[in-house]
Amino acid sequence: MTNSLPFQHILANQVVIPNLLLQKYNKLGLDEIELVLLIQIHRSISNGNYFPTLQELTSMLTTDEQTCSRLLRKLIQKGFLKIERQENSQEQWSEAYSLEPLWEKLFEPVKEERVQNEDGSLFILFEQEFGRPLSPFEIETVNLWLDEDKLSPALIKAALRESVLMGKLNFKYMDRILREWKKKGIHTVEQAREATKKFHDHQATKYTNTTTKKRDTSFYYNWLEGEE
Repeated sequence: MTNSLPFQHILANQVVIPNLLLQKYNKLGLDEIELVLLIQIHRSISNGNYFPTLQELTSMLTTDEQTCSRLLRKLIQKGFLKIERQENSQEQWSEAYSLEPLWEKLFEPVKEERVQNEDGSLFILFEQEFGRPLSPFEIETVNLWLDEDKLSPALIKAALRESVLMGKLNFKYMDRILREWKKKGIHTVEQAREATKKFHDHQATKYTNTTTKKRDTSFYYNWLEGEE
């Protein structure tokens, strides 16, 4: 007998990592540091820590907290990670990371993928308009529009620009626009352009009736020109 740790204990203290993840991570668009970060989150979740802090994550990585925060945002943007709210038995709410999007990408049947450059430019446009990085929940909102509502990046850009022109740059207003378009059966930028033109033409007509001076409505819908 030796004083070495029993092999049974060593084997019990393991984290299961799918072979497919190690084989396909580069094809999924992940690099090595992103892969290790996801594995560390997976390890934390397996150990019962569903929302490890930046300090906890960076203690196991070779990056600082600022870089780690940027990587987390990037992983959420790319659809590998999401943040959920969980309720415990005492009806208390807490945040938790979920790797379900990663597993879905890894094990889903082969299908036509969205062009990553198109999705990436969408997030870049949002950050340019807001003048700051998007929060994890804002990123998750955009991903919900893309993945659950099946909205095209071009249509989401249209809603963003409409909210900019109306001076109501917030996600709640954009969500109202997108839901209104969906209710009216609007699924393309061309349809959105026509609906927006009619709306603002109607507003201009009302303005003319009260001021006798017609308002130039082209400002409100020319931003849709050229979008496909």
